[in-house]
Amino acid sequence: MGRGESGSWVTIGTFARLCRLSAKALRRYDELGLLPPALVDPVNGYRYYAEEQVETARLVAWLRRIGMPLNRIKEVVALGDPGAAAAAIRDYWAQVEAETAARRDLAAFLADHLSAREAEGPVGLVRPEGLEGLEGPVRSVGAQMQAGVPGPLGTLGIRYATRSVRGAVRERNQDAAYAGARLLAVADGFGARGAGASAAAIDALKPVALGAAGAAGLLNVLEDAAERAARAVRDAVAGNGADGEPDGSGTTLTEMVWDGAQLGLVHIGDSRAHLLRDGGLFRITHDHSVVQSMIDDGSLTEAEASSHPQRALLLRALVGGGGGGAAVSTPDVRLQEVRPGDRYLLCSDGLSAVVGGAETARVLAGADGPGTAVRELVALAVAAGGPDDVSCVVADVVSL
Repeated sequence: MGRGESGSWVTIGTFARLCRLSAKALRRYDELGLLPPALVDPVNGYRYYAEEQVETARLVAWLRRIGMPLNRIKEVVALGDPGAAAAAIRDYWAQVEAETAARRDLAAFLADHLSAREAEGPVGLVRPEGLEGLEGPVRSVGAQMQAGVPGPLGTLGIRYATRSVRGAVRERNQDAAYAGARLLAVADGFGARGAGASAAAIDALKPVALGAAGAAGLLNVLEDAAERAARAVRDAVAGNGADGEPDGSGTTLTEMVWDGAQLGLVHIGDSRAHLLRDGGLFRITHDHSVVQSMIDDGSLTEAEASSHPQRALLLRALVGGGGGGAAVSTPDVRLQEVRPGDRYLLCSDGLSAVVGGAETARVLAGADGPGTAVRELVALAVAAGGPDDVSCVVADVVSL
């Protein structure tokens, strides 16, 4: 055993017992640069560790037990500051809980869906004729339209409208909004290439939305849509930073795919989807943001979140790589049961940050149609100062 400048060196076997990591794991962490030994004997290759490395090694062991990936552990360890490391761990666990909740909802749906099929037999949906493409403008006002598909609840349709305007302090509109016969979507771009990222994400969704048919088919469509959107954003912002590296640009994405009987939801970031049903307004998405994670763990109230300095910092988004503060991650995917009379709102945070829930509910409940609703909501945001880009999609589920 040798002695370093600040304490004793111990063998890899002794160190493994002290930190409760196996020698195999320690060799692997050395190869990854996560936990290198203090000394490697140049003759026999034996690894020796300093006693002051035990605390770091135990932290690595604990983080592995909660399932944190090694690359994320490396980032936490590199922070050095205990407070910053604690914040990073809280952010990671908030992400895990959000993803677990989404998987729990999906598992419950699948179990209910399969039980219903066993009891009633498969339900067939008639695919509509003549839908060769998807309609609806990006970054403009969308006309009210409808599409009907015979389904288990009778022939249901959606009427929809969209509107997007540039924020008062923005040089250009980085939002993208789309409403069509199969697809409703809002994306809020950020970074130098944010406008390209948001447009690319929505453009990638249009072809896959045509494949929605039945619950199982719709789930496949949603997974395909999420993957295509992520690839499209990476391609859109790749190599646009300094030295040809990704510059951290990206986008949020909240989209709903209509199959004539239900809506499938794909969501990542802090754009939102709301449901107005029986006079009540419900938010059906969960923000992937720092302030939302603090609200979830009780360290911040909803009122405090609106003025928090990190309210725009995302934990999850579709990004091209590099910085930007958001982790590359896959969107949440779920299915939404619909009823005639439902009214859905998809919006960027340019609306939700300046227009309160009560006012949003009042407009949605009182508007005579989706077109009126989007115009009034955007007007409210502009009247409130509207510093950020504002995008809205409103869709009504109707019996035809």
